[in-house]
Amino acid sequence: MNKIYRLKNQVKHYDWGSKKMLPDFLNVQNTEDKPYAELWMGTHNEAPSQVYKDSDDKLVNLKEISGELPFLFKLLAVEKPLSIQAHPNKTQAEEGFKKEEKDGININAPKRNYKDSNHKPEIICAITPITLMGGFREPDEIIKSMELFVSLDNHFTKLINELENKNISGFFRLLFNFSKTQIENICSFINNADENDTKDFISGEQWKLIKRFASIYPHDIAIFSPLYLNIITLQSGQAIFIPAGVLHAYLSGFGAELMTSSDNVLRGGLTPKHIDICELMNILVFEPFIPQIINPKTNEISFNYSTPCKEFLLTSLKTNGETILPVNSPAICIVTEGELKAAGVLFNKGESFFIPKENDPVVLSGNFSLFAASIDNTYPCESA
Repeated sequence: MNKIYRLKNQVKHYDWGSKKMLPDFLNVQNTEDKPYAELWMGTHNEAPSQVYKDSDDKLVNLKEISGELPFLFKLLAVEKPLSIQAHPNKTQAEEGFKKEEKDGININAPKRNYKDSNHKPEIICAITPITLMGGFREPDEIIKSMELFVSLDNHFTKLINELENKNISGFFRLLFNFSKTQIENICSFINNADENDTKDFISGEQWKLIKRFASIYPHDIAIFSPLYLNIITLQSGQAIFIPAGVLHAYLSGFGAELMTSSDNVLRGGLTPKHIDICELMNILVFEPFIPQIINPKTNEISFNYSTPCKEFLLTSLKTNGETILPVNSPAICIVTEGELKAAGVLFNKGESFFIPKENDPVVLSGNFSLFAASIDNTYPCESA
């Protein structure tokens, strides 16, 4: 007899979250008027999912049923921009975690960079349109954008010189040499400039983002991130894989995110949280990179969003009738539309469940769509 477990998951109330998107999706009342930023599904120690183990109505951590899962599954509801950030590869995470443990930095300290020893590649799939920045632009593209500001401060000439030498690392390092007064002058220029004066240098989308960032973080040189990072908008069903060492930031939208079971984040701006530029630069890959959009095949019931990482596989499934969940490993599923029945249990939109590895093929019936997070045994893991 197949056994599946309804999940009780934890919500993260970060200030960049939405007060409406995630509560509406989960069909819960936001009585405290808090921002709902992330729903965590998995066994990560910071916010483990729980299940009813037996018929005694006693909640236990999912880990007691599943063991330690290698992936962490989330829903993200982005109302305000997240920090510009990157994640370490496996070797960097192990070394960074070991060093901070040796230095005696408390695991919950605000200045802690490495919360665990795992890498954190990730994939995000749009439920509603998602706008993000990800990967360095080509140096020539960045130069054109920076030329708008050359007359404002001669420090921009130094930045352009680094880019002319294809030295993205040197460019990025020099960015953080602006003084507080210089940044304030730049923000003042941005706030007072007319978009018509900028269109020969940057796109309207870049300009709107810079003005938005300058109004939220007027003392942060990361307001320039739309000039050196690619801006991408995902439509519903589209996904992007972000490997280790790629600078990125989610700006708006609602989606499903799947990653290795890790919470290692190195930040570079647009946040009141701890920023460690030296450590961030240690893990960044300073090469132009455009994350490729993964488009699902619309004529298929299920679609695997394959990535170069064996710890996780994101699968979408949509049907009106009866089908078998096409995974062969432990899986966490969340219903995104409609309702379904599995092993005699009914699940509605926003509800999630865990399927153990030892199960026979699980038959799902109803008119529904869902995302499933499982383990991908097809590819070797990208850890370098």
